[in-house]
Amino acid sequence: MDDVHRRGLRDGRPEDDRVRVRLKLTNTGKQPVKLDELSTIIEGATNGGEADTTEFQTGLAPLEGRLAPGVTTVKTNDNSLDTKYGKKIIVTVQRSSDNLDLGFPEFSGDIAG
Repeated sequence: MDDVHRRGLRDGRPEDDRVRVRLKLTNTGKQPVKLDELSTIIEGATNGGEADTTEFQTGLAPLEGRLAPGVTTVKTNDNSLDTKYGKKIIVTVQRSSDNLDLGFPEFSGDIAG
């Protein structure tokens, strides 16, 4: 997880509940990876709450396309999380897979802004 910001972008939602997570992704494998097979769960780490997925147009870099071996990129994941849940969050990155033993990494952070 690269960073997390409250965004002052207008899309019909209250400005103070919008959260953009920037994900720095590196393909260390030998095959291209489909980025649209990735998804995130954003949860409040202080007193609960789960973010709703949304999309802000300004600066959008969605999880889509393919990432070649050895390549690093930064993508965005836009969410709405009520401010009553605080500024500490847990981000779980999931990958669609037939491998049921595949673990999902979790990252913790604070919302800036």
